[in-house]
Amino acid sequence: MTSPALHEPVLQQFPATRWDAAARALIVPADIARAVAQWLTQPANGEFDYCSNVTGVDFLPKEIKEKTKNADGTEETLTRTEPGSLQVVYHLYSMRRRTGPLVLKQVAPREKPVAASLTPVWRSCELQEREVFDLFGVRFEGHPDLRRLLMWDEFEGFPMRRDYVEPADYEWEPTPHGEVLEKHRRGKVIS
Repeated sequence: MTSPALHEPVLQQFPATRWDAAARALIVPADIARAVAQWLTQPANGEFDYCSNVTGVDFLPKEIKEKTKNADGTEETLTRTEPGSLQVVYHLYSMRRRTGPLVLKQVAPREKPVAASLTPVWRSCELQEREVFDLFGVRFEGHPDLRRLLMWDEFEGFPMRRDYVEPADYEWEPTPHGEVLEKHRRGKVIS
């Protein structure tokens, strides 16, 4: 379990970071993410030498309704739209000290999302960042080999995004098999 003490030195050293108490995670701006990561690997700063997991999370835009009271005492409901975002979440551990996880997040807008690659700091991030790129469309600046990992090169879209719409038929499948192949043989289209 994460001790609150693990994140406090990061907040002091990097004032642009913030602590999300509900998610128990550090929110780190992409422009300083690599500097924060390198700082965390130092023995004096927690010696976080292992990144066990990197994943993406998609948040769609949402409307938030808030009730306010006017000067005359009447209530009014105001609606504001909170923009969507894509988050890249890293779980960090110190194997030597047996501490962690310290959760670190980079938040990017859904349109043209960009995050800093932490692969130069933790080698274990390489394939996991490629997976987030492939399935969510987050571009990792400074990644040594950013290309599709699970989907083929001609695949369009990012299938783990919440607004992803599957094609009406599966002819885009390079080699139809199983149920898809059987339905094509019978002349039926999957919808």
